[in-house]
Amino acid sequence: MKIPYYRVNAFTSSIFLGNPAGVCLLERWLSDDIMQYIAMENNLAETAFIVKEEDNFRIRWFTPKTEVDLCGHATLASAFIIFNYTEYNLPEIKFLSRSGILMVNRDADYFKLNFPSDTIHKINPPKSVLKAFNITPVEIYKGKTDFLFIFNSEEEIRDCRPDLRKLEHEEGRGIIVSAKGDNVDFVSRFFAPQSGIDEDPVTGSAHTSLVPYWSKKLGKNSFIAHQLSPRGGELLCNYLGDRVEIAGKTVLFMSGFIYI
Repeated sequence: MKIPYYRVNAFTSSIFLGNPAGVCLLERWLSDDIMQYIAMENNLAETAFIVKEEDNFRIRWFTPKTEVDLCGHATLASAFIIFNYTEYNLPEIKFLSRSGILMVNRDADYFKLNFPSDTIHKINPPKSVLKAFNITPVEIYKGKTDFLFIFNSEEEIRDCRPDLRKLEHEEGRGIIVSAKGDNVDFVSRFFAPQSGIDEDPVTGSAHTSLVPYWSKKLGKNSFIAHQLSPRGGELLCNYLGDRVEIAGKTVLFMSGFIYI
């Protein structure tokens, strides 16, 4: 079997920045084991698998370790491939997923994700999670799958050095750390050793938690956000109440085939 495969860097216009995602265009679903092996072989934060269903597309996402419920950058990458490298000619893509219906449309050089907003609530986290961090957050929340740690400054986010091995067996998908930005509205990083990703370069899905938080905190609905990983990335976000719009640029790094 020969599977069309693309590697796309999302939330950037540079082939060496942003978050790389694998995109596999399938005629029919492979077994879960085979998709997990492919994701493990790719060794990227996420590999997306897509099957066309009439005018829609069903999408699934795998880290090297597990299948996840939602991924922003691999959805952005998938939309980029569908719009540019298939015969699809509608103005909007509708993805069917484990997290419901996800829409993507194109606006000049940007691709806009429309995702459901996360609901976060204040918690007292496990002491083992706090002990993994070299600094103490000022606020702590939990959403559907992720912890959200709020810090005082962008500098603290840049200097955050968690002991990732202490987090590998904690609950949830990962931990978002965030603070008000110096030159943008807010900044963040995302650590997910629980899912096989020590630090994710740019995490679109984390912004379904971040945007509602910062909308309430800053009293506004439109944001420029930076993720401060070594590769880095820029996201343009809008809070729509029960939905969040997350826009970014993408660039193709490679294309070819996977042989099974």
